[in-house]
Amino acid sequence: MPSVTAPPLGGHALLVLLVQASLLLGVALLLGRIATRFKLPAVSGELTAGVLLGPSVLGRLIPGFHHWLQTTQASQVHLLDAVGQLGVILLVGTTALEIDPALVRRTGRTSLTVGAFGLLIPLGLGCAAGVVAPAALLPVGRERGLFALFIGVAMCVSALPVIAKMLSDMRLLHRDIAQLTIAVGVVDDVTGWMLLSVASATVASGFTLGSVAEPLCRLVLITVCATFLGRPAIRWLMARARSPQMVTGTATVVITGCAAATQAMDMEASFGALVGGLLVGAAGAETKRGLAPLRSVTLSVLAPLYFAEAGLRMDLFALGTPLIALAALCALVVATVGKFTGALLGARVARLDRRAALVLGAGMNARGVIQIIVAGIGLRLGVLNTASYTIVMLVAVGTSLMAPPVLRRAVQRIEVNDGERARLQRGKDLAGVS
Repeated sequence: MPSVTAPPLGGHALLVLLVQASLLLGVALLLGRIATRFKLPAVSGELTAGVLLGPSVLGRLIPGFHHWLQTTQASQVHLLDAVGQLGVILLVGTTALEIDPALVRRTGRTSLTVGAFGLLIPLGLGCAAGVVAPAALLPVGRERGLFALFIGVAMCVSALPVIAKMLSDMRLLHRDIAQLTIAVGVVDDVTGWMLLSVASATVASGFTLGSVAEPLCRLVLITVCATFLGRPAIRWLMARARSPQMVTGTATVVITGCAAATQAMDMEASFGALVGGLLVGAAGAETKRGLAPLRSVTLSVLAPLYFAEAGLRMDLFALGTPLIALAALCALVVATVGKFTGALLGARVARLDRRAALVLGAGMNARGVIQIIVAGIGLRLGVLNTASYTIVMLVAVGTSLMAPPVLRRAVQRIEVNDGERARLQRGKDLAGVS
């Protein structure tokens, strides 16, 4: 019996993909540079690029070209989405290379404390907001309790890729407080995805002990395998990569392979990419030095394309209804107050000073594309309707745009210590910068 193969990519589909990618990337890079001129991280402009090329602006000004560019044909949409997903996986993986493991271990208790407060308080406020939300935001026939649970999860997540991109754009990754922010982001990211798994399982089959226990068991399994099997195996593998090309290729295989493994376990691929990046980073300084090309391509091409693609799904005209606009404003306030309050209280309990607490609050407040992913899952599961989906998207972008100015001002007031200067010099040495 002859094998059945899928037809090759058609010429028109390839043309649309190339126009989409080049236009999105070009506008994202342009707006990213403009954003940096105003002392905002490039990610702010990159997210805005998608909004401008989406239904909010291009769809209103040139609807014919917008319909051709942003076709609703599933196969065409998935092509661009696949490129974006590869970008975020490599972004998370290369971000993990910048994490100082010794500092994360030293700040383990602080990270857990800040992360716990930064999750529980916005989770509670988000659930309360879902309970009192207008009925127009609930899908027809959906229980309010499940809606409130999902809104709570959406409000408590933080976007580790966006946080890392902001800190990288602002050249702050060598600072202790930035490393601590990344460490807290890891706690928030892991716990947030676990909460999302529980919420999704609850929506699909009702709340059961299994829906809580399974993600926890998977997390324990991943941790054990990465520590006792993954670390020595990856160290051995990277030691045999003799050329920069082999180092880059091997690291990419490790990061994407770990992402595939966690995706196969019904956990998010970005979490696996984070684990893969940590394993590659543990292979030594020589390995990190050979990964400069991968970091460069990821930060300058794939990540901007991903953030711009995420912005395409927003339609600001959906906020034209006064009730929805008011609900969106309230949601933004609840999300911001909850995250800042949680991070500030957690930092104070951990005996950090007020300036460090402010940095953590600003960093954790950035939801970015992670909340956009959460919104998409909620819409797919029928927990969110178009109005509530739009509001969650607005909170994601709004919190990401408001974080950089507060971060920059707060970090500048914390003095640079000798350890940070040494870490900055090591980073320059690895990148070949004098």
